[in-house]
Amino acid sequence: MKSSSLKIMDRNRMLEYPHGLRECLAGVAAGLNARMFVTGGAVRSWLSGGLAKDLDITVDVDAIGFARILASKLRGTFVMLDHEEGVARVVRRDITIDVSGFREGAKNITDDLCKRDFTINAMAVALDPADAGLQPPFEIIDPTDGMHDLEKNIIRTTSSKPFKIDPLRLIRAYRFMATLGALLESETEELIVESRDLIRFSAPERISHELHQIMESSGAHRALSAMVASGLFFILFPELEKGVNQVQPISHHLDVFGHSMAALGEMEKLTCRPDMFFPGRGHEFKVYLEYGARVRRLKWAALFHDIGKPYTFMERDGRITFYGHDRAGADRFVEIGRRLRWSREEIRDISLLIRLHMWLFHLNNARLKTGITSRACLKLVKAAGQELEGLFLLAIADSLACKGPGRPLEMEQGLFELYEQVDQVNRENIKPVLLGPRLLTGHDLKKVFNLKPGPLFGKILSGLEKARVSGQVQTRDEAFIWVESFLAGQGGRIDSYQT
Repeated sequence: MKSSSLKIMDRNRMLEYPHGLRECLAGVAAGLNARMFVTGGAVRSWLSGGLAKDLDITVDVDAIGFARILASKLRGTFVMLDHEEGVARVVRRDITIDVSGFREGAKNITDDLCKRDFTINAMAVALDPADAGLQPPFEIIDPTDGMHDLEKNIIRTTSSKPFKIDPLRLIRAYRFMATLGALLESETEELIVESRDLIRFSAPERISHELHQIMESSGAHRALSAMVASGLFFILFPELEKGVNQVQPISHHLDVFGHSMAALGEMEKLTCRPDMFFPGRGHEFKVYLEYGARVRRLKWAALFHDIGKPYTFMERDGRITFYGHDRAGADRFVEIGRRLRWSREEIRDISLLIRLHMWLFHLNNARLKTGITSRACLKLVKAAGQELEGLFLLAIADSLACKGPGRPLEMEQGLFELYEQVDQVNRENIKPVLLGPRLLTGHDLKKVFNLKPGPLFGKILSGLEKARVSGQVQTRDEAFIWVESFLAGQGGRIDSYQT
């Protein structure tokens, strides 16, 4: 990065983008007699040595009209972002261009930049209208000294007004902390504390977008810890504040909330290196984690996994219990997810992990005492579905976050051994049954046993599935014999299942 005293870009970074894009930008600018500036994140990325995949373009004409024409010329997709503020998006293949006009009544680019949120976002470079390259001498327009703050890795507001204008910027400050590894400047931090209640006026969808970006970063634990210190966090998640000072059994060294935050920190490490606790299994966990939004969902699950504890706390004869906190926590989380307008899939997957997070500890205890059956593995595999690996990662994170004197020894090793056993049974016994053809169908039950469709069908087919997994039944003939035995055991109760 060049020294902030020079205020000059090192080279024409626009030449690194497709010629067709520059040609279209220049054509639209010429037709509208517009001045164009690259602003915000792209300039920040260039100065840090990166190539921004997305471009923020500020123009001195009607930005929405500019974006519509650009989308047409590029044969891209036009997306309206904010009609009132005059912001639109053009998406084509692997590049996104956000187009905006001068904000809040600004008359020129310098005034516009001074009205932005943080100094590191308040920099611009002019584009040459002739070819949409950077305009020589590649001067950086930097009225708030953002280059200095970028060099020092500091997040500083451009003025005392940004949070009043858009309270979402309160969370955005922590998003930059998480994604850039930056520090909050002290006066900015004080301003956040003073302004934190304003976040209640932001739309849930916008809040969630920022929070998800934090969780997708490698600095989520650090950023959310700072958000807790400012008091902003508990305005967003008052349910988690109930865990502050909530005592726990001697296996824990932290209160419920401290433990939850520690579990988040451990999950952040695990999602980067799952092979640390699952040696030889790095590839399959990597494949699992790369699908969709699993990393951020696992982090949310770690943070919320014990949210049900304050609601289920009991103490009898000096013994602390939280019976049913997993189910209670899943229900509480669903309410939070709906409040923040999270997708049904997001809520479903995270609440599933929360609801099942104690299962592995109980199953491991049973494995150590008496061993576990193929049926027990089948029950777990069917309950966890596609999130089996995630459930084990959550259990490891939960275990690592417990450092009390009553903590069971070698818990992580035990969970790894449990995973190995469950995975073996899954590959050798369960998947061949679940993914292969059924030995008997509902048609067979109607034709051979003269049964009517109803709840009994499900009970028979489920029981037969368990029998196959455990090796009791392997052929179609054995399946018929098993059903005969099952029905004989039902006696006169068979009719009660039929409809």
